[in-house]
Order: sequence, then structure tokens, then C-alpha cells
Amino acid sequence: MTSDPHARVALIIEDDADVRQLLVMTLGMNGFTTIEAENGRQGVALVREHRPDLVTLDLNLPDIDGVEVCRQIRPLTDAYVVMITARQDEIDRLIGLEIGADDFVVKPFSPREVGARVNAMFRRPRSTGQGGSQLPAGTEDREAPQPGAVATAVAAPPAQTENLLTHGPITIDAEGRIAMLDGVELPLTRIEFDLLATLVSGPRRVWQRETLLSRIWGDGWVNDQHLVEVHIRNLRKKLGEDTKAPRFIRTVRGVGYRMMPPSAA
Repeated sequence: MTSDPHARVALIIEDDADVRQLLVMTLGMNGFTTIEAENGRQGVALVREHRPDLVTLDLNLPDIDGVEVCRQIRPLTDAYVVMITARQDEIDRLIGLEIGADDFVVKPFSPREVGARVNAMFRRPRSTGQGGSQLPAGTEDREAPQPGAVATAVAAPPAQTENLLTHGPITIDAEGRIAMLDGVELPLTRIEFDLLATLVSGPRRVWQRETLLSRIWGDGWVNDQHLVEVHIRNLRKKLGEDTKAPRFIRTVRGVGYRMMPPSAA
């Protein structure tokens, strides 16, 4: 563990000592103080003790697996969570579980890839409830949707205040990071919230998958369009969507997504 009191804190939960040391080196080079755990139970205890800003979490741990660890730590922290897996085909299944992870990395990975993905996550806005420290000043809005740039909707412009967007029965509080449908708060993950807020911020615009990847996940993600598709599917499920007769999010075949007119919602 490094000793810089101003560094962001990363907890590495990994039973393979070689992988653990590679992550210590990589995250240290990206400005993190690192803490190490060799198994899931130790990792959960260290989350409670240190309130990290970032958690890297191996899927296959010797005691409890990474999915269960993620479920246990999510009520304790809003730290960014990066799941590490040995198989590419596990990623869609993990995303579909809606366990609260922010990103997924496949072994073997390069230090440059991990550093780029972590830095992209920290450019996204996040709430600062039970988890780690706030983002450094000036970075909170770098990737945030701009409420002041809302386009005119097909049927009527979405009502807005400085931090509030509405589109039909959907209301989004950008500052509080709360999305509501018919007055009931939606249980969205950070990425789902960012997707919905982005779509509502430009309701007449067709959002290309590549644009959504760059805006929400960061640059260098053009080959990961399945991430958008899986998270849109999860978002639609929470909105109660019928994909054959969409009420909110319309797929523009071969391009991306756009919001349905407020009258349809």
C-alpha cells in the first residue's frame, strides 16, 4: 500500500499474487493508494474499513465468488467496481445479472487498458453517498449530459429546470442522480442512469451506439457496442418496456437509439 494521503484508494480483491501485484503497479501508476485482499470475505471487511474509491474484483475467488462479493459490498459503497474474469463469454452474463459492477476486464489484460478504463470511469459523474471520496474539483461534469442543451422534442419540448429534465412521465434529477417514472424512483445503476439521462437530454436526436460508448464509458470503446445493447435492455426492463411496442426508447436499426415522443409515453 502506498502512503500518499491525497491519493484515491483502490481495493484489489484477487487471489492470484502475480495478478494482484500487476494491479498494484498499474493503479499506483495511475495515482491510487492500493489495498489488497486475497479472498472475498477479507475484501468485504476492507470495504467497510477503508471506504475505497475503486474496487477491482476477481470473479473466481477461493471462498465466495466475485458476484456474491459485489452483491455484499454494493449496500456498503458506491465505489466503482471492475470485475475481472478469465473468459470473454462471461461478460454478457455478468452484466445481465445487474450486480452493480461498472466495468469488466478479461484476463490477460494490459496495464494500459486497465488504466484507461479506470480513468474513463472516474470522468463520469457519480453520487457520493456511502462510498469513496468525491471526484476532484472540475471533473464532475466532464462526461455529464448538459441539461441546457436539450433539443426540442417531436411533440413538445421536455420541461426542465437547471437540474431537472422531464419526458412524459419520466423525471430526471441530474444533481441528485434520481430518475422517476410516474413519481416512483427507478432502481437504476449508474450506467443505466447515465444512458437514460443522455437519451432524455436530446430526445429528438438519434444517439449512435459509438457516441453513447464514448460519452458514458469513455474513448476507445468503439468495439464494445454489446455493452450499450445489454445496458439498454436492462434499462428497458426497469422502465416496463414492451420492445415490440416501445413506450420510451426506440431502436433505430443499424444506428442506435432515440426517445419516443412524450405523447407516446
